[in-house]
Amino acid sequence: MTTDANLRTDILIVGGGVGGVAAALAALRRGRSVIVTEEYDWLGGQLTSQAVPPDEHPWIEQFGCTRSYRAFRDGVRDHYRTWYPLTAAARRRADLNPGLGRVSRLCHEPRAALSVLEAMLAPYRSAGTLRVLTGRRPVAARTDGDRVSAVTVVGRDGAEHTIEAAYVLDATELGDLLPLAGVEHGIGFEAQSETGEPSAPSEAQPLNQQAFSWVFAVEHLEGEDHTIDRPDQYGFWHDYQPDFWPDRLLSLTAPDPRTLEPLTRTFVPHAPAGPVVADQSKDPGDRDLWLFRRILAREQYEPGFAASDVTVVNWPMIDYLPGPLVGVPDNERVEHLEGARQLSLSMLFWLQTEAPRPDGGAGWPGLRLRPDLMGTDDGLAMAPYIRESRRIKARTTVAEQDLSMTVRGDAGAVRYPDSVGIGMYRIDLHPSTGGDTYLDVPSSPFQIPLGALLPIRVENLLAAGKNLGTTHITNGCYRLHPVEWNIGEAAGALAAHCLANSLTPEQVRGDAGRLEDFQRELVADGFELAWPEVKGY
Repeated sequence: MTTDANLRTDILIVGGGVGGVAAALAALRRGRSVIVTEEYDWLGGQLTSQAVPPDEHPWIEQFGCTRSYRAFRDGVRDHYRTWYPLTAAARRRADLNPGLGRVSRLCHEPRAALSVLEAMLAPYRSAGTLRVLTGRRPVAARTDGDRVSAVTVVGRDGAEHTIEAAYVLDATELGDLLPLAGVEHGIGFEAQSETGEPSAPSEAQPLNQQAFSWVFAVEHLEGEDHTIDRPDQYGFWHDYQPDFWPDRLLSLTAPDPRTLEPLTRTFVPHAPAGPVVADQSKDPGDRDLWLFRRILAREQYEPGFAASDVTVVNWPMIDYLPGPLVGVPDNERVEHLEGARQLSLSMLFWLQTEAPRPDGGAGWPGLRLRPDLMGTDDGLAMAPYIRESRRIKARTTVAEQDLSMTVRGDAGAVRYPDSVGIGMYRIDLHPSTGGDTYLDVPSSPFQIPLGALLPIRVENLLAAGKNLGTTHITNGCYRLHPVEWNIGEAAGALAAHCLANSLTPEQVRGDAGRLEDFQRELVADGFELAWPEVKGY
């Protein structure tokens, strides 16, 4: 193992996912030097390496995100208009949805998102203020009292970089920097006595965490046979049925997330269905699994361009339940990662060989993996889709009773004087490793308090993703793409603001005048700090 000479930067961002990229952009716009490290080869996290089209609230086309997130969304549409042979009708649509998927108004290929994110960062690479180190994961942190002075990352080749920085942002998918730096944090389900949440258990359950999933994309070529080799664990997964599940996991029947009643969905690679305006507040969009997360709709392109639609398989049936990724020994973590890959491959094999067809037959052998779209050899996404992270013990912790419509009724979510952004999504908890089924209830449009980004002790480390001060329950609505972007962007802006004004984050938060100055800066930069009068769903 070799060690590179120390690197130095104003702001180190560990993790190049949605929050990490947004944090970098905010700091770079303010003239700071930035280093971003990322475990995988692609920046973008949920949008790219995890291959998950953005989950968004129903007002996203009008308001409810930062200016830079809107620039990203516009950039994706412009990418397709510039480089893809769209039909004239599709090209004219201001709200172009490349895949016509029903989960989101912007269902796109991972590589399209990657291209746009790289373009947004490109000027700062050229200027020399941004350095990106991909294929590196954090392995150690050096602390000096209540400050983090340096982080060491290691590459797949064993080479190490030790990076010193005035501010360190943890934007990893699992909050990997928190234990390395000794930052107080929690995992899993908190006890009701700790949070006061009506849906929390009486005792803490740290290993009870939301399932993660290993996503993949397929097309369908009728008359061809692309059946994969039988996965090694197919026998296990073929018969696997959780206690709270109405059928085997490898089926089309699963609990309805909102009613918990058995719901049998359809999966039929089929002819064009026409434009659909995705709006999960009116229709979850998940009854037709071919359309649900479709990322390429061939009806929107010139004839002959694509042989098939492409759809992403990110369904309840590939949620991995046997164990979590944090709070367990490394050998168990590796075992669970491989188990999730085997589950996803087993679902594909089942779809190809056993899934019921409308004609009475079984299986769709024409389903073909698209490794080229995933950037991998095996066709699965580059990284697992992570729903729940370690979470800092924060100056402010958002709890269920702060935003649940069941608890608060028409009062709306708690309003925070230190708001640094807004978000909206239902409290959407997937089944968990502790044997819990869905918890999916309405929430009110909410704010992101600055205090939720600040650890209770460490002064110069900020949460820049799903690791902020939420609970297991409220993580379910703070974890989605535009919210994570806003969290990261606020963290990057705060670090740069503190450097420019020789302040600590707590000094900004704790002084009304300084806080107001920072919030004015955010508004000028395109942040929305409060919601207009809208109804939750």
